[in-house]
Amino acid sequence: MRLAIIGGGAAGMMAAVFAAKKGIAVDLYERNEKLGKKLYITGKGRCNLTNACDMEELLGSVRSNPKFLYSAFYGFTNRDAMDFFEKEGLRIKVERGNRVFPESDRSADVLDTLKRAIRKAGVRVHLNSRVTGLRKEADRFFLELERGETREADRVFVATGGISYESTGSTGDGYRLARELGLNVTECCPSLVPFNMKESFIKDLQGLALKNISIRIMDGKKKLYEDFGELLFTHFGVSGPVILTASSVCGKKVREKELKMFLDLKPALTKEQLEARVLREFEAAKNKKFGNVAGSFFPSKLTPVMIRLSGISSDKKVNEITREERKRFSQNIKELELTITGLRGYNEAVITKGGVSVKEINPTTMESKKVPGLYFIGEVLDLDAVTGGFNLQIAWSTGVAAARAV
Repeated sequence: MRLAIIGGGAAGMMAAVFAAKKGIAVDLYERNEKLGKKLYITGKGRCNLTNACDMEELLGSVRSNPKFLYSAFYGFTNRDAMDFFEKEGLRIKVERGNRVFPESDRSADVLDTLKRAIRKAGVRVHLNSRVTGLRKEADRFFLELERGETREADRVFVATGGISYESTGSTGDGYRLARELGLNVTECCPSLVPFNMKESFIKDLQGLALKNISIRIMDGKKKLYEDFGELLFTHFGVSGPVILTASSVCGKKVREKELKMFLDLKPALTKEQLEARVLREFEAAKNKKFGNVAGSFFPSKLTPVMIRLSGISSDKKVNEITREERKRFSQNIKELELTITGLRGYNEAVITKGGVSVKEINPTTMESKKVPGLYFIGEVLDLDAVTGGFNLQIAWSTGVAAARAV
């Protein structure tokens, strides 16, 4: 049997290894000049390759169609993924939030491990080989390459990824191939992506990272999302782990309308405890100017903004600040109000939400129900998860499921 895998990313490489190890003749077609370009930049170049949580949390971290992944996740678990990389010679470590990284903190080492496994398994790799067309005649598939050649295969895996980070080769080719063969592709949008914000003072905070804050996103009186973590201010809005995860939950609503986001800058303190602390600080420095005292609550970059939002003159003596002004200052610390106006584009999105409809895919084998012998794996499917290594686990598990099926 000859198997053609279109796409040399995470899912494609893992599937190639497992299929070739079983004696299948595997041809791996990659449109770029090298394999795994997107894998190389994941986790800020560190590659968060999976998550060491339990199975319940693993499935619970999937945002779209988690039930579809039940069989694939149990067939090749996060522990199996960790064992695979360790047996192939990669030393790994588990960090906060059960995130699994290479011990070296280098995504290149993860990529080298996969490339080594691919060579050892005897996979034939075809670089600079973009597949522009795919058709089936009788029981054979014909792949049309961009340079005019045609290749044949008995089975085909489509592992082309989504549309995020187009510079890595994720240009939506898999969606087009799927549609041409009669499969349904659900609406796609950027996910795990930063937010655009309305407030003009955001630009003054560019580059400021807040590590221990909580956020709450509201649609009117309805709470859409709440979490604790790290946030980064940018020239256009906000990013950081807690924001990227929020985008996977609230992305659809954000595309429809503006939403309010409230930052709690001191989540370890209750409202009453914070007000007591502010009162203590003010009493201890009652003869000082407000601008000199306010800085004790915030990083230096944030202080001028919080002074401005308080409505209190920075030159005002602390002992002249009214009870109402003090309460408003405390309120801003516990509930700094911001306005989300939209999502950033695909080129800043970690993943694509949407894809080939899983209703048309066998969840055990990843084979198309409409086109026997055609399989879809990884991000090209309508599957996505929050940050923390879960999306790569989807790639590993679906890739192995398909490889075992053939």
